[in-house]
Amino acid sequence: MRNSLDMMWRERAFMVVLLLLVHKIHGGCPSSSCGQITNINYPFRFKGDPEECGEERYELGCENNVTVLYLYSGKYHVQSINYKNYTVRVVDPALQHHNLSSLPLRFLSRSNFSDTYAYYTDPYQAGLRASVNWESLSFSHIVLVNCNDSVGEKGKYVESGEWVKWEGKGYSYAIGGDLKAEDLEVGCEVKLVAPTSLSTFDNHSYSSMHTALAYGFEISWIKLPCQKHCSLSYRDCYFDSSNQKLNCGYGILEELLMDVTGFKEKLGEGGFGSVFKAKLHSGPSVAIKMLDKSKANGQDFICKVATIGRIHHQNVVQIIGFCASGSK
Repeated sequence: MRNSLDMMWRERAFMVVLLLLVHKIHGGCPSSSCGQITNINYPFRFKGDPEECGEERYELGCENNVTVLYLYSGKYHVQSINYKNYTVRVVDPALQHHNLSSLPLRFLSRSNFSDTYAYYTDPYQAGLRASVNWESLSFSHIVLVNCNDSVGEKGKYVESGEWVKWEGKGYSYAIGGDLKAEDLEVGCEVKLVAPTSLSTFDNHSYSSMHTALAYGFEISWIKLPCQKHCSLSYRDCYFDSSNQKLNCGYGILEELLMDVTGFKEKLGEGGFGSVFKAKLHSGPSVAIKMLDKSKANGQDFICKVATIGRIHHQNVVQIIGFCASGSK
């Protein structure tokens, strides 16, 4: 009896210590401010803040009352921070809204952000997925080129007039969106690629494209909450804007099973498989349907999953993941 009581008190003591540590790490750090950016919270921190406040990889600067974010050895001015979808909007400090001759200091594109970079050395992503997915990018590109000869208003090429002159010679153009190699005219050279998250600019107007550049671009720190929200076994994690939540993806069945508890209560069967009730470690209850009949048609099962995945209705359970092992 005494041993049981000792064990119970040790467990309670451990829980109290754990709660205190969590409070120290997150709850004990006040919000920070710098210039127009207020209520700066975890994971961000400023140099000189206590070590337990924020993450070192997300350290910001405050220079001349302007919040500064450090990205690939460059400095960018922070315009806003969105803690709901894990994005921060920044702008190159050289850009000026009403000066059409002002240009970004640095060449920056989606290729700078890649899943080949380790999470611990590359804290920011170019979209709302933890892995690279071009459909989820949070910015588009504006390309500036210089040509030996005039190409006129050909295709995507928009003259930048007298505002941009590279080395004082040639003809300068701006292009909204990506530029394929085959679209680069003979005698033209790409001088600068810069991102923007303003989706409503006119790609037939240099003035409008410059406004888009001065608006800035969004990057994400989604890998950090994904690591906390999903199991370490997740293959993909993304922010679903329709329900404002993080969703976890899995590569194989074993990975999914590692991230659920329960999985014993059978809800029913039909359509090539059985349905079980389970609970993700991150909190939500889920229904898991498994193909468990050896003679069932695997391709039909996959088609059924694909059909369900395209349905979005308030009265229909939404699919959040799919995994398969072996051949189809």
